[in-house]
Amino acid sequence: MKKELIPIEQIYVTGHRNPDTDSVVSAMAYAALRNAVGDRQYVAARLGHLSDETKLILSRFGFEAPVYLKTMRTQVLDLDYDVPPILHEAVTVGRAWEAMEADQHVSAIPITDDEGRLKGLLTAGDITACDMRTITDSELREIPIFNILSVLEGQLLGETDELVNTITGEVVLALPQETGLPPFRKKDTILVCGNQPDMLRQAVEFGVNCVILCQAELPDDIRSLARETCIISTPYDGYQAVRRLFQAIPVSRLARRTELQVFHLEDFIDDVREVVLQSRYRSYPILDSQERVVGTLSRYHLIRPRRKQVVLVDHNEAAQSVPGLEQAEVLAIIDHHRLADIQTKNPIYFRNEPVGSTCTIVAGMYQERGLMPSGKLAGLLAAAIVSDTVMFKSPTATARDRKMAERMAHIAGISLEELGREIFSASTPEDKPVDQLLFGDFKEFHIAGHDLGVSQITCVDSDRQLKRKAEFLELMERTREEHGYSMVILMLTDVLIEGSKILCLGGEDIFQQAFNVELKDHEAFLPKVMSRKKQIIPMLSALWG
Repeated sequence: MKKELIPIEQIYVTGHRNPDTDSVVSAMAYAALRNAVGDRQYVAARLGHLSDETKLILSRFGFEAPVYLKTMRTQVLDLDYDVPPILHEAVTVGRAWEAMEADQHVSAIPITDDEGRLKGLLTAGDITACDMRTITDSELREIPIFNILSVLEGQLLGETDELVNTITGEVVLALPQETGLPPFRKKDTILVCGNQPDMLRQAVEFGVNCVILCQAELPDDIRSLARETCIISTPYDGYQAVRRLFQAIPVSRLARRTELQVFHLEDFIDDVREVVLQSRYRSYPILDSQERVVGTLSRYHLIRPRRKQVVLVDHNEAAQSVPGLEQAEVLAIIDHHRLADIQTKNPIYFRNEPVGSTCTIVAGMYQERGLMPSGKLAGLLAAAIVSDTVMFKSPTATARDRKMAERMAHIAGISLEELGREIFSASTPEDKPVDQLLFGDFKEFHIAGHDLGVSQITCVDSDRQLKRKAEFLELMERTREEHGYSMVILMLTDVLIEGSKILCLGGEDIFQQAFNVELKDHEAFLPKVMSRKKQIIPMLSALWG
């Protein structure tokens, strides 16, 4: 049985939380590049809901949204857990023992119903305990006849007057009797005999439930008798037949059914480890999302779990990255922001360039690999560069951004000017909830002991957005209190007037000092300020030291 869900071999490529278009597209383009040159395990991912702008661009060029990645914490699905035989509850004990003998590492076998859902857990100890009980209790109760035929490699010699589905009785091995009395006293008997015609005739005439005929033929005169006795022939001798009869018991009768501790593929290893350390069991069933058994987990699986692998694009700051990043293995970082605080255990590929868009870097990597992107992917890259550089009006924009965007637009056969107007006109619809506007491109920063959140809305109608000022300020204040921010800033970056109208809550004196402006009712205008990372954060960092 193969493991389900996303295998550990896949490498996720993801941008930052509250992803903007550059973050999403650079992840998609880099994953496509690596897969195109032979590395087929790269998967583009996102860490939040897409903005209206990003949805528009993806739809415009015919792309689906990347997978939504909620965490990089190590989960059960990331372990090299055991995949032992998983047996149906009606299977014989003999079959279960053979499965355990075939793989000495199997300490327990999950027992399931017709749907593959867990009904119990069977260990070698359960089987040996049952075997020991047969010394004093030789009775079998309602054993399916198919089970008996299977373990004895037997053949049913005719049928009784009524079809028999199960066999019940005390197992008796017919040995020579000095008294001449038959070894059975009741009809609920399973008589095991060999070439003993007289014994066989007595058993059939008495009407015992079942006769196991070992290495012998059934006489014709007995075959023709009207009878209530089920007769089964087997190639095994009497001793072997008796031992094998007890192996016909369905595993469901031996398996432990109560106090079962199970885990699911999505469970986090940190939580699993706590449970395992407080329990006494050696093996734990693993279930999928449909409650079907997929394997078993033991303590040794938790010693060195494999970590998920990730490539980070458009950020290198832990607070902006995927939750659980500390448990993952970072393979590479491709970014255009300041150096931050992400640490790795091993050397990695790190590419950080002073350009206005991460997609400019990724597009350049296509050129370096000698791979021309498709028309629709080139259009996607051009749109992301236009978005992140605010039509090349951002101070982060470089001549290289414009040149690469023009090249991508030429491949896609589109106009950058028309594309820019389409993007920024559709980014802030009037009916959009204020929380979606504020958190659509919201980033958290930590500077010299200060925590702050900075949101940026790029638009062509900042005055219209300011009509909702009261709503913005109310939500900003609530966000500041909930997260303990020293300051919350909203940048309404207007492409047409080439500047940003600012709303600031908390630390107003610091803001006024940093930008030499006066906040009136928490509001100010910063001409030529188009970039959060290059014009807002550096000024606050310089002031706070």
